[in-house]
Amino acid sequence: MSIGSWYIIITKVYEQGKMGAQARAAEKNFWKAPSVQARRRRPEEVSPFRFIAETGIEATSKHTGLLGKVDMNEWITMSIQRAIDNVQSRTQDGLAFLATVGSTAPFVGLFGTVWGIYHALTAIGIAGQASIDKVAGPVGEALIMTAFGLAVAVPAVLGYNWLVRRNKTAMERVRSFGADLHAVLLSTAPEATVVRAKPWR
Repeated sequence: MSIGSWYIIITKVYEQGKMGAQARAAEKNFWKAPSVQARRRRPEEVSPFRFIAETGIEATSKHTGLLGKVDMNEWITMSIQRAIDNVQSRTQDGLAFLATVGSTAPFVGLFGTVWGIYHALTAIGIAGQASIDKVAGPVGEALIMTAFGLAVAVPAVLGYNWLVRRNKTAMERVRSFGADLHAVLLSTAPEATVVRAKPWR
């Protein structure tokens, strides 16, 4: 549990830092292109912002047939929102494990303590010696399991809360980008070209 928790915390911090850099790059460079399509053709690394942009462009190109009966504004809104939801679900990968570890590790440690005390008291009963020096040692060793459980649970809980706060900040930037993209696509919808969005991860 401890190894898994620290692995998730480290990898999520790296991913969130990378996403923050991509957000700053998108805010700085994306809107300087003459059109969304021109910006899309630039060879850049895959990012959630590019994924959302390509999803929005794909939505404008698919606004035909039965889908053409849907209002363009509503159709683009739904498409971009689905892309944002996809990004959000990926940013939450691993957080459920941290929450599970944080809630169960103390009980696992407590179970170890109870089990150790049971065997210690059983051994003392068989030996027939109940002096404090005979009881304190085995019971003290059993309590170590509770300490282990807390040592695993506390970093998991703190890491979970910290990562959730960082995710909220990142998603605010993603939603802001989606709202701006929505306005741009509505104003340039006739210029849209066919494109298929690629997963960003």
